Amino acid sequence: MTQAIRTTCAYCGVGCGISATPTGPRSVTILGDEAHPANGGRLCSKGTHLGETVGLQGRLLAPMIGAKRASWDKALDLVAKKFRETVERHGPDSVAFYVSGQLMTEDYYVANKLMKGFIGSSNIDTNSRLCMSSAVAGHNRAFGEDVVPASYDDLEEADLIVLVGSNTAWCHPIVYQRIQAARAARGTRLVVIDPRRTETCEGADLHLPVKPGTDVALMNGLLAWCDAEGVTDPAFLAEHVNAPEGFWEHIRSGHDLWTTAKTCDIAPALLEQFYKLFAATPRTVTMFSQGINQSIRGTDQVNAIINVHLATGRIGKPGAAPFSITGQPNAMGGREVGGLASTLAAHMDFAPDNVERVGRFWAAPAMATRPGLKAVDLFRAINEGRIKALWVMATNPAVSLPDAGRVREALQAVPFLVVSDIMADTDSSTHAHVRLPAAGWGEKDGTVTNSDRTVSRQRPFLALPGEARPDWWIVKEVGRRMGWRNAFAYDRPADIWREHARLTAYQNDGARVLNLRRQATISNDAYDAMEPFRWGGERPFSDGRFPTPDGKARLVLTKQMEIQEPLKQWPMTLNTGRYRDQWHTMSRTGLSPKLARHREEPLVEIHPQDAELLGIADRDLARVQTAQGNSLFRVAISEGQRLGEIFTPIHWTDQQASGGRTGLLPRPLVDPHSGQPGFKSTPASVEKVATEWKGFLILRGDEPVKLPCLWSTRITVPGGALYEIAGNGDPARLDAFLPKGDRVEAMDASRGTRRIATISEGRLNGVLFVTRTGLLPSRDWLIRQLETEGVGGSVLAARGPGSQPDKGATVCVCFDIGLNQIVAAIREQQLVNVAAVGKALGAGTNCGSCRPAIANILAQAQQETLHAAE
Repeated sequence: MTQAIRTTCAYCGVGCGISATPTGPRSVTILGDEAHPANGGRLCSKGTHLGETVGLQGRLLAPMIGAKRASWDKALDLVAKKFRETVERHGPDSVAFYVSGQLMTEDYYVANKLMKGFIGSSNIDTNSRLCMSSAVAGHNRAFGEDVVPASYDDLEEADLIVLVGSNTAWCHPIVYQRIQAARAARGTRLVVIDPRRTETCEGADLHLPVKPGTDVALMNGLLAWCDAEGVTDPAFLAEHVNAPEGFWEHIRSGHDLWTTAKTCDIAPALLEQFYKLFAATPRTVTMFSQGINQSIRGTDQVNAIINVHLATGRIGKPGAAPFSITGQPNAMGGREVGGLASTLAAHMDFAPDNVERVGRFWAAPAMATRPGLKAVDLFRAINEGRIKALWVMATNPAVSLPDAGRVREALQAVPFLVVSDIMADTDSSTHAHVRLPAAGWGEKDGTVTNSDRTVSRQRPFLALPGEARPDWWIVKEVGRRMGWRNAFAYDRPADIWREHARLTAYQNDGARVLNLRRQATISNDAYDAMEPFRWGGERPFSDGRFPTPDGKARLVLTKQMEIQEPLKQWPMTLNTGRYRDQWHTMSRTGLSPKLARHREEPLVEIHPQDAELLGIADRDLARVQTAQGNSLFRVAISEGQRLGEIFTPIHWTDQQASGGRTGLLPRPLVDPHSGQPGFKSTPASVEKVATEWKGFLILRGDEPVKLPCLWSTRITVPGGALYEIAGNGDPARLDAFLPKGDRVEAMDASRGTRRIATISEGRLNGVLFVTRTGLLPSRDWLIRQLETEGVGGSVLAARGPGSQPDKGATVCVCFDIGLNQIVAAIREQQLVNVAAVGKALGAGTNCGSCRPAIANILAQAQQETLHAAE
């Protein structure tokens, strides 16, 4: 029997442990690692279905120069030559790396060392800039170092958990499960602060739907309340915290309850309820995520939260801390080794003594002496002709950065572009002069650090496919070819890990919390067997000492920025974010048939009253437009939206859809301290887009096609792909995209309906359904026919003899349970709670990500029963 390999999940910063058992050359059984401290065996829907994403569909398997396959030697020699020549002609700041939280810490370390110590520029930045750099800046301002002063264990010890700007149930499901377990075990209270009523709000004790961008006012008001009520900790403040001149005067004027409620656009009674609850609960954990960070005042928002915890002494104690939860699996590891343009390695900044220290440790010939270009500025510099060579690693900036149209122009314009990725074709790699095949999850070997500072091993359990190589190997080979053979003489990830650990300890003497001295001399075998461990101890700052020159933390004076009123041209406010079962730009999760069914199309969510004023109905198509660009979305009417605000997901790219590209829309405005873009409040407009027909196309196989219609979205299904389509003109031009085979068709001129299928030897090759005025059938039965033998012409009925009723939109991905099935079970079996639904159908009993949705369905069903009784 094949042995299970303990590794770490590829997705969010929770850093769940996984037990992976290979079952074939490219297949694996995935279970949660019960011994891992982050998840204790639990997995969310994405982690549960990682096994569906390890195939070779779409993989880049050999180096490519232009459109031609090349040897590794030829490709690496070309990259080294181009970067070396560019530096010689235009200086070190004419080149840049744009890297990713998908990299291992070891990958990050080598890339940072090459750029900052040997090329001599700090122009290496990461897509983590887009998700957590404001937290980094806030930590540095308050604590003197980027230290998260909490752990997941604090959730089990807190009496109050406040979630600010975090749809935790969808974006960090295992954290949400731990919160719910704490509530059940000890009655922990839950407050959610979010403009949207997300599934995280279901069952919360309190939801504050604040106006976007008013978090500084909210937290300053909370601090003013605590000060007035005598909840601050004068002794802790005197001994362990410095306040800038005028800080308390600022807090005590203009932050009363009524003024704060007006600024935040919430009822004073609701705000007072939160303030009283917080003041009365010393054991409080405040968790914050992208709703705080992704703002042009994100750093101030972070510090406003930290200020409250410092002033009330709620830090360094069990169940009491401000807690930044990150988005990517190794955003934290990248921070530790200097993957951000604004930091050096090992949590050091660019103070002259730090520059000299790192340069001496590396024996660096050209040590960078100042911060480099942050992500948005970096791509702006390309458009301005200042960056001549760019290397993109494990990320897709043509989709993920704000004002993505301009980013795409930059990628087209840069004289030399290298992309190392696992996928052959992304929206970014389309423009590359050289593409390098990188190792993917399941093939990588290294370490990652999660949101609570726990370092875990990612271990390989699959062979490297084709000519793919680890990122650290690719970077070190380029460094050696650029002339620095000894500095990049690594044979294995353990070599890099030991060097990184030595640097964290080098002349540290307690000045920085990050100190991996014990790891600096571990053997290769010990590295391979490494158990998860948390650097910085279980509870940093428990002794009241902080890594600042005087050992004290710092309160930071934060001011609420003026909120711009809606403009006539842009009357709506656009918010962006994640879906539950998708990840970033779907290059991995898009391969999973099960994950695709939760949200099959990119939706623009809009409040019913706004939709009515705009003449937009549910399931219409609508164009969202901003000053940066526009994109088409399917409409979802949602009472969870605030009036005047809309929401779109970040995941869709040109590879999956003709619309839904959210990255085109946000402004390229950034926080002045962190450089993090503000994705959460872009002025926008929405208008209905009429189409003459709608339909769907189901095709066997995984080869994507580009369809000539206004709206086309693609998801993976078992055996093939499903395309949702809509457009104008004659839909007959779509017939050509059906595969060859015996053709059966049915037409209804009165409804403008076309139903066509092609069949070979009893196997369905493809089916096209289009209608101008009629209804479309469920896709589920037709999708199943892709893997069924003996299919005949009756396939055009879209329902076989004795087939089951339409299950409805997928709610539980793990057990493929739909909305209609849950509603029917609730009605027929008189189910009254989530546990009863789980017992009856299985829904919600595996990863638990769908439990808030099930709770909402139950509430709606009970409300309908009450109305019927009346």
